[in-house]
Amino acid sequence: MRAFSYEKPTSVSAAAGAVAQNEGAKFIAGGTNLLDLMKLEIEVPTHLVDVNGLGLDKIEATEEGGLRIGTLVSNTALSAHEVVRRDYGVLSRAIAAGASGQLRNKATTGGNLLQRTRCPYFYDTNMDCNKREPGSGCSALDGESRQLGVVGTSDKCIATYPGDMAVAMMALDAVVETTSPNGTSRQIPLGDFYRLPGDTPEVETTLQPGEMITHVVLPAPVGGRHFYEKIRDRASYAFALVSVALILQTDGTGRVALGGVAPRPWRKDSADAQLPNGAKAVMAELFREANPTEDNRFKLVLAERTLAGLLAAAKE
Repeated sequence: MRAFSYEKPTSVSAAAGAVAQNEGAKFIAGGTNLLDLMKLEIEVPTHLVDVNGLGLDKIEATEEGGLRIGTLVSNTALSAHEVVRRDYGVLSRAIAAGASGQLRNKATTGGNLLQRTRCPYFYDTNMDCNKREPGSGCSALDGESRQLGVVGTSDKCIATYPGDMAVAMMALDAVVETTSPNGTSRQIPLGDFYRLPGDTPEVETTLQPGEMITHVVLPAPVGGRHFYEKIRDRASYAFALVSVALILQTDGTGRVALGGVAPRPWRKDSADAQLPNGAKAVMAELFREANPTEDNRFKLVLAERTLAGLLAAAKE
């Protein structure tokens, strides 16, 4: 790990300003992903801005009937929150499916949204990776791609977004609240928060330099039955080959979001509209532009069978 300087501001605006004014600066909260990347010298920040202690660790009801979640709320606290468990079960289940208990105790809501891909070529600094080193190439295109993306990818990058929490939040129409260095705030629907790789896979979100996530807002509960199913190579502590977040209403309508298949949590309104017609129709829409490799083509079938299993379980 390379040397870096450190500060712990006492306000959100000061934290945002500190990152904006220091080239190479990074926010740090739980550090569960960033510190690993620093040890491997994939991330080499020259300055760390510690955002712990800014009072962003509360879960509050909104006037619209939803929840406003501080960016520093731990994954454990969010998953166990009474209202989340009762009204947003898909989110509680998704968080519980991710990482270990120790990591969930330390990982934060904002940091979880910003975790980086677990593509093995991104982590191997001896290999070319456009996401790690723009313009160097993508070793995954001709390499082992079993874990990698099947849709939303480009000829520059086929890495997947690794998280579980964001997949459930996508199904819930969550909104990210931010503060910029100049003090302005904005709300970004999660569907607009993540960028597809295109020609610039190193740019993963629509955040501007120094812009800090302060909250995530969940709209009022939509009811229905909530499911989250994660398919992985081993039963604990592994990232998803495919994950399915499902909210299903009694009339057969609902929402579906996928993890493990794309550079961001994957959801389409046109696929939601196909839910009454079954899993095959839903996946035909979700994977309409799919471009799998021979190694990961199985994900198309795996996702369909996972959703079909959830729909069958919902009838019991």
